[in-house]
Amino acid sequence: MSPPQWTGVFPAVVTQMHQDQSLDLAACTRHWEAVIESGVAGLIVCGSLGENQCMLPEEKRAVVKHAIEVAAGRVPVITGVAEMSTHAGTSYMQDCEKLGVAGFMIMPPMVYKTDPRETQHWFRTLAKATPLTWMLYNNPVGYHTDVTPEMFVELADIPHLAAIKESSANTRRITELRNLTGNRYQIFTGVDDLFLESAILGIDGWVAGSGIAFPKENQQLWDLAQAGRWDEARALYRWAQPLMKLDTHIHFVQYIKLLCQETGLGKEWVREPRLPIAGAERDQVLKIIREALMQRPA
Repeated sequence: MSPPQWTGVFPAVVTQMHQDQSLDLAACTRHWEAVIESGVAGLIVCGSLGENQCMLPEEKRAVVKHAIEVAAGRVPVITGVAEMSTHAGTSYMQDCEKLGVAGFMIMPPMVYKTDPRETQHWFRTLAKATPLTWMLYNNPVGYHTDVTPEMFVELADIPHLAAIKESSANTRRITELRNLTGNRYQIFTGVDDLFLESAILGIDGWVAGSGIAFPKENQQLWDLAQAGRWDEARALYRWAQPLMKLDTHIHFVQYIKLLCQETGLGKEWVREPRLPIAGAERDQVLKIIREALMQRPA
């Protein structure tokens, strides 16, 4: 049986928190409802933007359980897998399968940087944990582990590996993947301010980050690109670009949570060791956000 064909916008949502760093599931609900209402095709919780690595095991499972309840079958809920050991990864996946998750977005091992042989072993081992569909998150910029197009040729024998979140920031990879693997995988872009360039090259989906703060415009941009309405897409993309670029900084979690706060869709509170941005950096980011929102399309 072939895995589901994941396509469209799958936003990677933040995990809302109280100022004391405890989970704020009620705020998560309000935000997720706005995102789902915009017309997205799926919901990704506990990804990098969702502060997966800073949450306790029971907190991750609580967020997944709550997201499934909120989505109530309207969109598939998938969860990021960001663990330091194969045992922790497989245990988490099996627990989430029991909770009713639709699939996974699997990251490379956290902390330890694997060589190519270890990288393949990691993904193949986690793939055996459940029969659910999964997306491989390739982000050598952030995690220093690169899954090359040639490695995806080798991984193609994993039947339920359906999609790639390509976040190398090298748009050449999209064409290289197509040339080497054809339509074997659904290819998602994971770099917001390379969305339109990636769409022109031919992608199946978008794991959106900053767009969770302006979900209607974000979905409209996807729809325009899919319809080939390039002049309109360019205009909207140029407006969104300063906000999208907030997703490419080491403080991207703080920036996007602050952006959500400015659009009324959340609060800026983060889990330590992250701290809310302050001083000149905060002033500069707020300037970018507020100038863009003043010019927000009607």
